[in-house]
Amino acid sequence: MKTRAGPDPDFPYLAASERISFPPPEQWRGDMVAVGGNLSPGMLLSAYEQGVFPWYNPEDPLIWQSPDPRFVIFPGGLHVSASMRKLLRQGVFSLSFDRDFAGVIAGAAAMERPGQGATWITADIVEGYRELHRLGWAHSAEAWQDGILAGGCYGIRLGRVFVGESMFARVSNASKAAFLSLAAGLFADGLEFIDCQIHTNHLESLGGVEMGRGEYLERLGRLMEERRGLSPAARDLLDRRGNWSLQAGVFGA
Repeated sequence: MKTRAGPDPDFPYLAASERISFPPPEQWRGDMVAVGGNLSPGMLLSAYEQGVFPWYNPEDPLIWQSPDPRFVIFPGGLHVSASMRKLLRQGVFSLSFDRDFAGVIAGAAAMERPGQGATWITADIVEGYRELHRLGWAHSAEAWQDGILAGGCYGIRLGRVFVGESMFARVSNASKAAFLSLAAGLFADGLEFIDCQIHTNHLESLGGVEMGRGEYLERLGRLMEERRGLSPAARDLLDRRGNWSLQAGVFGA
């Protein structure tokens, strides 16, 4: 029998306040953690809190993964080249936060990536993350030029962790401008690290480094415990309401 592609329509919908436990790490088979389920808010948030995220081909069932090693950027490791500093100082792009999440995820889904087939950002992924954004959990940063969306990035913030999902650029350096400015704002707000998930040369050029999955899960678990200890209002500000901003100005006058 052919396995159903994408999310399982018969799997229970989990609201943002509901959680589900994924199999423990000792049961994981390589990078793959589990198969099945859906992209409802509670399931996505459950996954990120446990170091897991959805990553699958359009013809596959919903696959949940946790790569080993993980690729992350620490505050002191964020690399801004001299040319990018100049570009940000000159205001080549107008930067915004959570202004056009739908446009950013659509741009990322449409972007051709060398060496890859069809995009992994399927219609189901777009719908799931747009709902997570509507609820305040998923965030985007945008770079505009002449009033047109030139590039951007999006991801999920959970306390002092930001999980970057994807980025795109229609104009050279637009995604870098959005990402670097967003990263500076996050780090200025006390973020411990940005989870870039997997290695790419692009992310390595921005300061990404490898971290063993065991260490990643230990750090993440500690930060999630810290987050659970916050008051609901403080947790809401960190995760959903964004009392932090883009910080293009930190790159020089």
